Amino acid sequence: MDIKGFQFSAVEAAIKKPGRKDLALIFSEVPATACAVFTTNAVKAAPVLLSAEHISSGTAQALVVNSGNANACTGQHGMLVARDTAHLVAEKLGISDEAVQVCSTGVIGVQMPMERLRIAIPGLIEGLSSGTLDDVAEAIMTTDTFPKMEARSAQVGGVSYTVAGIAKGAGMIMPNMATMLSFIITDAVVEPAVLEKSFRRAVDTSFNAITVDGDTSTNDTCLIMANGVAENPVISTGSAAAQEFELLLHDVLLSLAKQIVKDGEGATKFVEIRLTGAKTDGDAKRAALAIANSSLVKTAFFGQDANWGRIFAAVGYSGAEVDQSRLSLRFDDVFLARNGVFAGDDAEARGTEVLRKKEFAVTVDLGLGSGCATVYTSDLTHEYVSINADYRS
Repeated sequence: MDIKGFQFSAVEAAIKKPGRKDLALIFSEVPATACAVFTTNAVKAAPVLLSAEHISSGTAQALVVNSGNANACTGQHGMLVARDTAHLVAEKLGISDEAVQVCSTGVIGVQMPMERLRIAIPGLIEGLSSGTLDDVAEAIMTTDTFPKMEARSAQVGGVSYTVAGIAKGAGMIMPNMATMLSFIITDAVVEPAVLEKSFRRAVDTSFNAITVDGDTSTNDTCLIMANGVAENPVISTGSAAAQEFELLLHDVLLSLAKQIVKDGEGATKFVEIRLTGAKTDGDAKRAALAIANSSLVKTAFFGQDANWGRIFAAVGYSGAEVDQSRLSLRFDDVFLARNGVFAGDDAEARGTEVLRKKEFAVTVDLGLGSGCATVYTSDLTHEYVSINADYRS
């Protein structure tokens, strides 16, 4: 990956327990244009509150992140820890406190061991000369089974630029900022308005279109920094370059979002839920999410049971406008029901074969209009229960 003007570092701070790197830093060598979206949960972690305050300037230069402790529901002490962390990093880097974003992920309600951070931060800064983005991706993992990364490149006026991103997330995944952390960096020169508009639209069709278990966390953060070190002709509003940039950004975010679903805690299936024929796009999204979050539907996916009635039931309670006499349902290209009526035992047998695959699509047509939406989800397994039954231990 060739991305200019960024440095990376990760160290072990033993925040939850020793034996792995759990504190990481992304540093832009120059101030970067930046924006972010955060959890919609009314209960927000201290680093979320601080980062939202800092990024209101539209710029950032460093991002420090830890795993193992969410620093959520920790009161005024938690805010002091977040501010002290930003200050210590800023002081070592010679930048302002406001230029530092702070993110955390892990157990809620446990006070952050600030002394361990204080000891680890000098080594974190020193490691910038040799670290990689891979190191950061690994350091932010919690119940993840693999690091999540993606990078794409393009050109403007013959000058190349790169968009790269990492993410973490496996459980507590729900749209409206899926429960996860994701950090996107680019060396492109991008107008702030283009960056923010493209970023928010890309988030909406990627991270806001995935769900593993319907839970929205206290710490969700997705942030982008553009430092302009590639020195390409500026990507400006209304240009072809802006359209290409947004498409590239969307591809990076969607890849990361899909990796999160595939790594859903205990997941054995990756399922694309496609809703078509709704009265509105909003109705389509509501119906798709109802299917994707239904425990009965998700356990049927795990059991490879072509129980299409559970899917129709989820659509019916979703809040979307529904006429059951117009409903149709497919697993990949196999119709299980048309006009609200079962397609027969042979169709069910072929549908069961589809569910044996690790990846498949479920398409529901409401037959009422042109509204559509796509949501990505996983199955619900015994392993999911096991992981979350003793997550804090």
